[in-house]
Amino acid sequence: MQTLYDSESFVVVHMLPDAQEPREEPLNDAPPLVPQLARHGFEIVDKRSGKEVYLDGSWAEMFQQQILAWQRDTPTQEEVEDALDRYAGLAQNPVVVH
Repeated sequence: MQTLYDSESFVVVHMLPDAQEPREEPLNDAPPLVPQLARHGFEIVDKRSGKEVYLDGSWAEMFQQQILAWQRDTPTQEEVEDALDRYAGLAQNPVVVH
């Protein structure tokens, strides 16, 4: 997990998968484990509303492209916040502290 952005309004965290090593030998006649495709995602927390959205799959890939564009173009904080606000419109889940 890596925090990519933190402001008064938003937090963006990149969730990285934990790599698992496949078993060398099957247990109890079970087939060997086949590594699954490692997936990553992004959690965007809207601090103003107290809600979060988790982007994975194609949504995560699109957001990754947005991050790469920000790295190339160095947007203003207002431009970043505007883009995050559009994603925050998808937020349905209240933020819960464990």
